[in-house]
Amino acid sequence: MPEAQTILAVGPSFLDPNWLISTFGLVGILAIVFAESGLLIGLFLPGDALLFTAGLLVADDTYLHQPLWLMCLLISIAAVAGDQFGYLFGRRFGPSLFRRPDSRLFKQDNLTKAQNFFRKYGARSIVLARFVPVVRTFTPVVAGASHMHYRTFLLYNVIGGTVWGCGVTTLGYFLGQIAFVRNNIEFILIGIVVVSVIPIAFELLRARRRGHQAPTR
Repeated sequence: MPEAQTILAVGPSFLDPNWLISTFGLVGILAIVFAESGLLIGLFLPGDALLFTAGLLVADDTYLHQPLWLMCLLISIAAVAGDQFGYLFGRRFGPSLFRRPDSRLFKQDNLTKAQNFFRKYGARSIVLARFVPVVRTFTPVVAGASHMHYRTFLLYNVIGGTVWGCGVTTLGYFLGQIAFVRNNIEFILIGIVVVSVIPIAFELLRARRRGHQAPTR
């Protein structure tokens, strides 16, 4: 694998997965996963690229020296705990959150996207949202604000957090052992970001198309 310092930052340097891991280690990964899953500020964090990079660095024994199974377990716990916090936050402050004005860190449009996503997929949205940036940050809040049955939310939260946390990290671990991936890691990370944004872009295009097709009165 190329030296970690040669990995291209995706976005600002402080959001570069490699920089975050080399600076804050495992604790930083868990904190970021929790924040992206349950705190409204988490929508700016590189969750998918971070987990993929973590798996890759575990395979290369760079910065992270924990076994893969332990990484997957801790990341899954952090993801589930983050969504639990988001659910409880939404259940307590949901109504006021929907009346909150836009700011630099909070956009009602993001909350509306998650709400529409939740209405469309129901309980399954808790699992599906894990793989959609921005939506995964707001969906547990919407679930709490909608008073989704707690046991139902907990079940799907555990499934989603485990599949996402273990799946993306393990993918990075095994792909990181392939020569092509090791030699082109910067493009792989960019690809992950692009693929993650595709569902959002698709939904935006669909919404715009429906708006154009809506009859005017």
